[in-house]
Amino acid sequence: MGKTTGPVLAAVVGLGFAAAGPSGGAERFPTLTPDQMTAAQRKVAEAIMAGPRKGLGGPFNTWLRSPELADKLQQVGERLRFHSSVPPRLNEFAILLTARAWDADYEWSAHYPLALKAGLRPAVAADVARGKRPAGMAADETAVYDFVTELRATHRVSDPTYAAAHKVLGDQGVVDLVALCGYYDLVSMTLNVGQVAAPSDGPQLPPPANKAKAAKRAKP
Repeated sequence: MGKTTGPVLAAVVGLGFAAAGPSGGAERFPTLTPDQMTAAQRKVAEAIMAGPRKGLGGPFNTWLRSPELADKLQQVGERLRFHSSVPPRLNEFAILLTARAWDADYEWSAHYPLALKAGLRPAVAADVARGKRPAGMAADETAVYDFVTELRATHRVSDPTYAAAHKVLGDQGVVDLVALCGYYDLVSMTLNVGQVAAPSDGPQLPPPANKAKAAKRAKP
């Protein structure tokens, strides 16, 4: 472990990470300070801090434990979040659907305000949070909702569902949407395994109505 003196990375020390995860336990990957990072970890951290995110919140502190993987993933994430062919409103809508599917509290807290800023109606987001099919979706939102939820539930999409999404997004957009869902599945899994808590003063994702039943089914 070596000491870094870079002013950008030095800001990592001031980043706030919650002490307790969604299950009430401590986060499993303590925040790495610059002094604790290897040269490979510092290189990736500097690249993330210098990019559009400007921080190491969310999954990145966990991913730094595997720095080469972290670098590849952060590049994929930057492409899908900031440079996708999918319009921001629909992109953020799909991220909220993913956060709800995984009960990823941190992900919801981070992307709920971004979705509203991009133009998603609060009532639509509220229905997603409650695990309901949103009422009053725009036609393009309906196409994305049906595509994302059907793909996640059945591991396939029907011809009508594909056609509706393709009409809105085209070839590249469909590919970008699939990649976005896969990437944020990974983000959500990382956050949940690491027990990364959402900020207490941010938007909160309510527990799903069937969470107790799901937990019971998961027990051996």
